[in-house]
Amino acid sequence: MNSPKRILLAKMGLDCHDTGIITVAQQLRENGFEVIYLGLHNSAQQVIKAAMEEDVDLVGVSFLSGQHMAQMCNLLEAMREAGMRLPVICGGVIPDDDAAELRGMGVAEVIRPGCLTADILRIVSSALEMRRE
Repeated sequence: MNSPKRILLAKMGLDCHDTGIITVAQQLRENGFEVIYLGLHNSAQQVIKAAMEEDVDLVGVSFLSGQHMAQMCNLLEAMREAGMRLPVICGGVIPDDDAAELRGMGVAEVIRPGCLTADILRIVSSALEMRRE
């Protein structure tokens, strides 16, 4: 039997709106994933440290504060410096142009408010598949 895929979820920066990410964490748990939620106010270094310690398969971060571009740039750069090759999914209120730029920077996918559970599961599964290839 395969062990469940481990997913690290976190809020970065000063953002304190966590209802969405908590809901996503519960949806993922109910569908067989092991979820580690770091909570609010994490730095890129805290996310990376936890991802390494928890031996996760995917990192998901969420923003509603408008800090997504700067924070994601910091996280992706720090992950490259650490030699981490994990898929990263970014969620939150993110404009179309920024979503496209985030994908160009290496984010596997951007999840926006109102995304259905079935779509979130498809996105996560697809990102995990890309990791295996």
